[in-house]
Amino acid sequence: MTKSDSKKNIKQEKQRDVLVALLREVSDFATLETEGWYRIPVERKPKNWSQKWIAFFQPKVFKEQAYRIQFYGRVSIVDVVKRKVLFPNEFVNPKSENLYLRIKLESLVKREQPIISLIPRRLVFVPTTWEKFSIAEFINDIFDDSPLEDELWRILKRETIAAERQWEVKVRERFYYLDFAIFCKNGQLAVEVDGDTFHRATKEQIDYDLKRNNQLEFAHWRPLHFSPRQIQENQGKYAVQEIKHNIEDLGGLDGDGLVPRILYPDSNVQQLSLFESQAEYNIEDDYPDLD
Repeated sequence: MTKSDSKKNIKQEKQRDVLVALLREVSDFATLETEGWYRIPVERKPKNWSQKWIAFFQPKVFKEQAYRIQFYGRVSIVDVVKRKVLFPNEFVNPKSENLYLRIKLESLVKREQPIISLIPRRLVFVPTTWEKFSIAEFINDIFDDSPLEDELWRILKRETIAAERQWEVKVRERFYYLDFAIFCKNGQLAVEVDGDTFHRATKEQIDYDLKRNNQLEFAHWRPLHFSPRQIQENQGKYAVQEIKHNIEDLGGLDGDGLVPRILYPDSNVQQLSLFESQAEYNIEDDYPDLD
């Protein structure tokens, strides 16, 4: 079981109608098509999901159809069953008695336009709203962590600053989730939105945040923190200036390793070249804790 970033725990909780879930293997999609169900280990049950809709993220095993959300469906029944019930033809093994949520769909629907990611990334379970899911063009559009993050995301798009939301970083066997990751030629920016809870933080939370920043800096990330006021006042002028200054200090946006993009205010993205190498980004699609 991977460790999650405890920063998530202080964010406001609310019910979301759509769960974006990982299709770990191509065989999982075959099960969806033929039998109409998807499984989640009970201990990995997603929080704050109303169990109305489920959509599916396709990782690199889907090759030319990878890093996209193309299929979804309305949930009809959710029950709890043992693995040996899900896979009656599987040899008995230590996992046979494990419990799973079996999520049955009314039907499997294919989006006319898939929701895509322009760079390889990991994605496991992301609860979101139907409104965001229905209008999203890109993976970055589906995240629903806080209104402040949404506001900064709109500002970054307006300013044509290419960023990735909820980016996963592994440092010394621990995973951290960045509000925004910006890749530059000579370094990387970890842009964080500090909500109201930041000003009421306990000593333990402050100690954790300091340790987190130190860990990110060890992994060659430069943390930038912005308050609600810095994002909301003057259309985020201060935050934009600070982000742009740091991008310039780090040699400008990276147009070599990542897919170069032009972001326009209307959220359209123009892809300028193909992504050629995945290895240096340590994209792992081996999720043993989801099996």
